[in-house]
Amino acid sequence: MEFELFEKIRDAFCAKHTHVSVGTMMSSPAIHYKGKVFAFFSRRSTMVFKLGKTYPVDALEIEIEVFNPFKNKAPLSGWYEVGFNDHAEWDGLTSKALELMALNPKK
Repeated sequence: MEFELFEKIRDAFCAKHTHVSVGTMMSSPAIHYKGKVFAFFSRRSTMVFKLGKTYPVDALEIEIEVFNPFKNKAPLSGWYEVGFNDHAEWDGLTSKALELMALNPKK
């Protein structure tokens, strides 16, 4: 169910937006903009979004966490993970991550 929702979002974004394509991030299915990942589906069945270090995640009224896939390394800076409990927000966060990536393609 979780992966199917991710696929639906990914396919819709690829169809609607120029330069958006299917890809991978750490062997997980991802969504790219001009070859750079802005969202992906994690092995924990969550969606992960590149929103940037300064994005006001505390203002979101959902459970969102800094993405930390490593045991002995620091979390990925600017990447945030949202579980399936808040899947209604996945599409909007995908839009926001794409918008931020398009505005700041070098980051």
